[in-house]
Amino acid sequence: MKKHIPNFITLLNVFCGCVAAVFAVLNKLEIAAIFVALGIFFDFFDGLAARALVVKSELGLQLDSLADMITSGLVPGIVMFQLLAMSQTSGWGDGSHFFLESGSLQFKNLLPFFGFVITMASGYRLAKFNIDENQTSSFIGLPTPANALLILSLPLILMYQNNEFLNTLILNQWFLFILTILSAYLLNANIPLFALKFKNTSFKDNAMRYIFIIISLVLIITMKFMAIPLIILFYVVSSVIQERL
Repeated sequence: MKKHIPNFITLLNVFCGCVAAVFAVLNKLEIAAIFVALGIFFDFFDGLAARALVVKSELGLQLDSLADMITSGLVPGIVMFQLLAMSQTSGWGDGSHFFLESGSLQFKNLLPFFGFVITMASGYRLAKFNIDENQTSSFIGLPTPANALLILSLPLILMYQNNEFLNTLILNQWFLFILTILSAYLLNANIPLFALKFKNTSFKDNAMRYIFIIISLVLIITMKFMAIPLIILFYVVSSVIQERL
């Protein structure tokens, strides 16, 4: 039974991803964000459980990536689809008015489907990760959970930050178009990024990790959901600086 515990935790990630996908399709993006966050928690916790129980397996590795494909690949694509659709009407909706006309299914606007470039790039990244032996203690390219948090933060900023400039920016189709391309690029870019895996508690050995966590907490407390894109940016920049030192 012990060896199945991490896999069960990973399956909880799958469940959260499926629920998040349903709410994302319904344009209940704040609820989708909650389940994505829960899925990412289980994604982090299954690895801890596997290491603690000493039950790492190839099955667990493959299952983990399949779970991430749903929670951190499919859902961000749906969310970007909804945001691109909203950029055409400058408001919230259930999405149905983009497709239904006289009772028949018609695609009036194909731009929102560009959001699934994020899902495609996530799938490619996860497939590479499974066969790459150089990403055991660090990452090459932005991890899919981090990218998912970046994309899911946008509707939360719209709903809770109450900033007219940010609202206008996020609902700009060109901003979303460029962000989608940037997201797909960062997922598969040849950029070494540090992993938040502590082998010990030494500050000397984990200085960048401690600094990153402290700054992230300060940003979240002071800037709320707006902090998430800044944290992702800081993560990428600090990793590049650390790599060059």
